[in-house]
Amino acid sequence: MQGIGEVKENLSTTQMLKGILDGCLLAIIKDKEVYGYELAEKLESYGFHSFSEGTIYPLLMRMQKEELVTTTLKKSTAGPRRKYYSLTPKGEAELEMFIERWNYLQTNVNRVLRHESDSEHPKGDETDE
Repeated sequence: MQGIGEVKENLSTTQMLKGILDGCLLAIIKDKEVYGYELAEKLESYGFHSFSEGTIYPLLMRMQKEELVTTTLKKSTAGPRRKYYSLTPKGEAELEMFIERWNYLQTNVNRVLRHESDSEHPKGDETDE
């Protein structure tokens, strides 16, 4: 059973990851064609332990509707055919935009956390003499 603090932490983490997960999925798919369960395994190997196929498939369906990914059904050695996902040129462009936004956010959040400004004299630090 989870304590209240753990539940709040999980909800907060989930909220923060909502927009980030799309970019992570696009980055994984860019490397090679992958199927849904394989995406869940890849995310787990990178440290994202709370994402199941049930979380990933709705995102993939939306990405397909937005023409960011295409799908191909392929034979599987372990049961029914699998749906493999690959990036479209639009998906590659979206991934590049995600990377730019992520770098911008990461840089600025790190500045805040380290109390750094992006200039030598931050606003409000001037004195009238």
